[in-house]
Amino acid sequence: MPSTIIIGSGSYLPPRVIGRDHFLDSEFYTDAGDRINKPNGEVIDKFVEITEIETRRYVDDNQVNSDIGLAAAKEAIYDAAIDPEQLDYIIYASNFGEVSEGTRSNFMPNMAARVKSKLGIKNRKCITYDMIFGCPGWVEAMVMANHLLKANAAKMILVIGSETLSRVTDPYDRNRMIFADGAGAVVVKATEEENVGIIAHNTICDNDVELTYLENAPSLNKEADQFPLYVRMQGRKIYEYALKNVPVAIKSTIESAGLTIDDIDKILLHQANAKMDHAIIERLMKLYDKPEYDLAIAPMTIQYLGNSSVATVPTMYDLIIKNEMKGHQFKEKGNIVFASVGAGMNINCIVYRFP
Repeated sequence: MPSTIIIGSGSYLPPRVIGRDHFLDSEFYTDAGDRINKPNGEVIDKFVEITEIETRRYVDDNQVNSDIGLAAAKEAIYDAAIDPEQLDYIIYASNFGEVSEGTRSNFMPNMAARVKSKLGIKNRKCITYDMIFGCPGWVEAMVMANHLLKANAAKMILVIGSETLSRVTDPYDRNRMIFADGAGAVVVKATEEENVGIIAHNTICDNDVELTYLENAPSLNKEADQFPLYVRMQGRKIYEYALKNVPVAIKSTIESAGLTIDDIDKILLHQANAKMDHAIIERLMKLYDKPEYDLAIAPMTIQYLGNSSVATVPTMYDLIIKNEMKGHQFKEKGNIVFASVGAGMNINCIVYRFP
């Protein structure tokens, strides 16, 4: 049976760096719709203390989601040294598609089709799919690509994760400071080499009471226009859910690969917020009776890139493999983990071995 390996990667970091001062003139409201009367500087300081997010990236006004997805895709295709006409599938992970004024999502035509067109691909057999799966969308798109390659339904696939969350956040919600824009992409192909690439994967969907933990909702300011829908999350519920379920899911995936935590060199965890990510890794290590561990096992970009949803994991992979994250490298023939949690609630995990 073929194995799925990554042969090229790319990412796009939008040019606008948004720091604390951007939010100093904001009006923040509670979930109950009451104006927060604390000084904004105090609100922002508390936010940074919890999330560690000092800066994030926003797209320019003239950019749309498919533009930055295209930029990451072009880099991945160049890195893979392939002709884009060789692609059998393009899978594009996103939650809001092309966002126009008023936070309206646009998925017709779908995002993968838009990128195919912008790449100038004429191959009518290059199939375009979108993956809408919350923040775990890119990881799940990799799982889908793996199924297609192992089933001999494809030989080469472009997998993109891209989002412009700055356009779907409530200006009156403190949590808007978490979200960011960005794009990451990889090209994967089938190889006959055994026991390399994606050697294990795991997906969990809890869609009962968890369905409302992260959803779209009107503005917290009841005096503002209630027609646009914005990202709304129950932070405490998500935190508790993630700590209970993500470490167990990662451990289960590692075990299904026939490995232990000692065999894992890096865990590329979705960058939701630093407090939660640190706690997930700490809880995972406790499952292996490791109260002390090297913090370098779990790289972090949240502090300076923010939470770009589906783009965080592929962006981090691209930065590390190209030696653009200080202090982090992948080991030759090493094992790494991709893992994410997000709206649904959905969790997924991949164990990947470098060929």
